[in-house]
Amino acid sequence: MILEKINAPSDLRGLTLPELEKLAEEIRSFLLKVVSRTGGHLAPNLGVVELAIALHYVFESPRDKIIWDVGHQCYVHKILTGRRDKMETLRQYKGLSGFPRCSESDHDCFETGHSSTSISAALGFAIARDLKGEQHSVLAVIGDGALTGGMAFEALNHAGQLGTRLIVVLNDNEMSISRNVGALANYLSRLRTDPLYYRSKEEIRDVLRRIPNIGPRVFKAVERFKDSFKYLLVNGILFEELGFTYLGPIDGHNIGLLIQVMERAKGLPGPVLLHVSTVKGMGYPPAEKYPNRFHGIGAFDLATGEPHPPGPAPSFTEVFGATVVRLAERHPYLVAISAAMTDGTGLRDFAERYPDRFFDVGIAEEHAVTLAAGLAKAGCLPVVAIYSTFLQRAYDQIVHDVARQKLHVVFALDRGGIVGDDGETHQGIFDLSYLRHIPGMTVMVPKDQSELVAMLKSAIDYPGPVAIRYPRGAGPLIEVEMDPTALPLGRGEVLRRGRDVVIFAVGPLVYHALEAAAMLADEGKDVAVVNCRFVKPLDEDLILDWALKTEKVLTLEENVLAGGFGSAVLELLAARNYRGEAACLGVPNCFLEHGDPRILREALGLDPAGIARFIRSKGW
Repeated sequence: MILEKINAPSDLRGLTLPELEKLAEEIRSFLLKVVSRTGGHLAPNLGVVELAIALHYVFESPRDKIIWDVGHQCYVHKILTGRRDKMETLRQYKGLSGFPRCSESDHDCFETGHSSTSISAALGFAIARDLKGEQHSVLAVIGDGALTGGMAFEALNHAGQLGTRLIVVLNDNEMSISRNVGALANYLSRLRTDPLYYRSKEEIRDVLRRIPNIGPRVFKAVERFKDSFKYLLVNGILFEELGFTYLGPIDGHNIGLLIQVMERAKGLPGPVLLHVSTVKGMGYPPAEKYPNRFHGIGAFDLATGEPHPPGPAPSFTEVFGATVVRLAERHPYLVAISAAMTDGTGLRDFAERYPDRFFDVGIAEEHAVTLAAGLAKAGCLPVVAIYSTFLQRAYDQIVHDVARQKLHVVFALDRGGIVGDDGETHQGIFDLSYLRHIPGMTVMVPKDQSELVAMLKSAIDYPGPVAIRYPRGAGPLIEVEMDPTALPLGRGEVLRRGRDVVIFAVGPLVYHALEAAAMLADEGKDVAVVNCRFVKPLDEDLILDWALKTEKVLTLEENVLAGGFGSAVLELLAARNYRGEAACLGVPNCFLEHGDPRILREALGLDPAGIARFIRSKGW
């Protein structure tokens, strides 16, 4: 096998074109075997096999800098840069990350996990290179989806203004280009990347400008004709107007053509945008047919493409989606907003039933939040469903556009808490902290799926902005009540009474607290458990009552301890001159690595045994 001989990018350069094409086939087979076992972002990586091979054939990583936007399509890059033998550990605890990670390899020059950042970072690398007098190439590989993020266009605008040497590879896996149009585009790309073309154009410009009176006018006429021709035949005028030389679109699965155009692009002055057309899921029929399903997938049956059967409990996401549909039946001005995550947030059914009331804004979280603010101000009830880690991008809009105006917007934060396999960039462990201190914000965390339904139903009637934060995957195996009683604002519930210690918990950790209390009961310790439900406003009377009864308080949360739920409880106790003991369990002040959530909770002491162990260690 050719793949077994590839231990570094330099090994590619001794291969013939047929061997490179054979290598692409072997990489696809290898990817399918690995990801079917580990789960991961399969379709994006199947789509960039030839692109990654060509990049590493033409450019000399790590001297040349290749920055992958989002980074979930970096598996082929990892295989080609000496990590093939570790791919079986992909996204596993202490194994390879599913995203670029500088600690893994010098070939990962910048870490990415959120969208639309690569061009800004690459421009920073390019400016630094120029200041140091260095000559290497800098590339940003960005998808058409990531290009919907406004930050990408801010960076394009700045790069075009500076005119520094930079290559942006636009991996377009949605555009369908017919053979004739593709052939014309490829021809124009070859023509416009020919050094002779650029040299001749400069020479003609110089000659025409020397002709008095006539020269400048003739030159402007030639320029206008050239621009008119380009507007007729070239798709990339937007990028040209931003100051880029536009090349493409070209077939992103034609290794020979990719190498040819990249070689020429490498020598061009100023910023270049190379438009590459690829097929998401290329080479695996189920992924080609259902690219969204295989974008990010768990372990699956390689022969059929079917995912392994889910557990018996419905996921929080599924329950959210079903509940929003039911609420929309009763509230005609309820609208739903997603930022390129219609399926991921469970809004597919809503989008199909209420197409006029559903808005997928693309990867534009800031716009999503301010759009919701406008809708709310005009009398609608917007439900904004965004992953916890991605809502971080819209912090200013939450503060400035929603909360400051006391607007009734419901934020549904999926993937709150420990997410797991996607790791540092995707763990939803900061939301309680970045939302709790915003004036007028209501913040809730359901312990299970039924409580999520109750919170969504209740949020319709609460004033101002409301955030409901719930985890990825399934909750406890319970019968989900789809028409529960509404929750009084800021009220918790006592689930277990005790006189020795009280545990105040939010979210599914409530069940871990109950298990820990049962373990400790066998040892003669009487532990109370309170499901606080609300991080803001706190149920102050309930918390103070139980704190005074036990004089020993423990808080539990899947959030960083700094500024989170536990901090809120401690602030309350301090303000009321509480004299008992208190401690907090949660995520320490760190970025949490990837791995199975159960393993991560165990490592953090947030599993039932760890909670019980902590209480014993305190001598309570």
